[in-house]
Amino acid sequence: MAVRLLSGHEVSDLCLGKPALRSLSITDTLADALSALKRIDDTFVSVWNCNHSLVRSHFPSPPPPQERCKAKEDDCRCVGRLCMLDIICYLCKPENLSAPAAALRSPISLLITDHSALVSHLEPNASLLDAIDAMHEGAQNLVIPIQSSISSRRKSVESLDSIFHNNNRSYCWVTQEDVIRYLLNAIAAFSPTPASPINTLNVIDDQNLFAVNYDDPASSALNLLSLSLIHQSSVAIVDPEGKFVGEISPFMLNSCDEAVAPALATLSAGDLMAYIDCGGPPEDLVQIVKERLEEQNLSAALELLGDEGGLSSWSSFCSSSSEDDASTGKNWRLGGYSARVVRRSEAIVCYPWSSLVAVMIQALSHRVSYVWVVEDDGTLTGIVTFEGMLKVFREHLKSMC
Repeated sequence: MAVRLLSGHEVSDLCLGKPALRSLSITDTLADALSALKRIDDTFVSVWNCNHSLVRSHFPSPPPPQERCKAKEDDCRCVGRLCMLDIICYLCKPENLSAPAAALRSPISLLITDHSALVSHLEPNASLLDAIDAMHEGAQNLVIPIQSSISSRRKSVESLDSIFHNNNRSYCWVTQEDVIRYLLNAIAAFSPTPASPINTLNVIDDQNLFAVNYDDPASSALNLLSLSLIHQSSVAIVDPEGKFVGEISPFMLNSCDEAVAPALATLSAGDLMAYIDCGGPPEDLVQIVKERLEEQNLSAALELLGDEGGLSSWSSFCSSSSEDDASTGKNWRLGGYSARVVRRSEAIVCYPWSSLVAVMIQALSHRVSYVWVVEDDGTLTGIVTFEGMLKVFREHLKSMC
């Protein structure tokens, strides 16, 4: 039943209602990417090998349809994606903090090479099984052509609501979250696997478990944060006994802006959690960041710090988010480890005996791609990601063929 369900539905079914991708050109700069990310609602902005760009007019005016149709269909390709965290991590390098304006003039191509395998083109008539296979091979964003009328195309081009490429198409992308949500809606077809405890499904990842100690420099997590983007996970913060305290979340950092880079480069991991808390950065931490920048002869980075320390977009997000705990799971409260760290947006955890479907609901309800796994005493033992969940469903399907 599950095989028929997925092979009988096309990936375009997941594209209904999705907006067209806003694109950047591989020739754009990081400043262009920063501007684009602040203008769109998506976490990632797509990067293409052509001249179509949301922030730069590479043509005096939008090319006429006959010109757009001249190029071969594969001339325009999405070659990667960028998010705010990519830019923040790049700015945190000492040589870039010493000259942030110059760093932002760097080409996107410096960062996009690491993400080329995370996007993959797929035709709209491909089956959902094909989509799951592509994600099993490493793709996180599937680039799908959108079918639309000529009149709506012209209107979109004129308003720049979407960018059309040389094949006269606009695109959207399908994510692992989209597929997991679809599978949850059809969960009965996979019974009894979803009701099984996660510690019986080989879905708990303890190999790609990224963690730093509470008192470690937050900068020690920079490489781990870059890896967490690839694995769609996060960086845990643990106490000396290995108990879970909190996290440095890509989701949270993507909700900030470039002004959080100096804090990430100068504060401890524990203080960074307080800095990016929903209430905004405490004044004493902002002052510490400024003092440490000056001590390290990085006063040029002070220009990155706005009046709110880079948390304006994150504060707006928090004010519109519910503070109620989800009924499907619990939020891990930080207890008494630090009186300073009292978070309104806590890391999401489950237990080794939690069912797969419960963990899916936790992740989807909180719009994150992972759930931490802890023991009763709070010891961190692993993480469950969308990638791991998809692997379980794929193996279930293979066993039925």
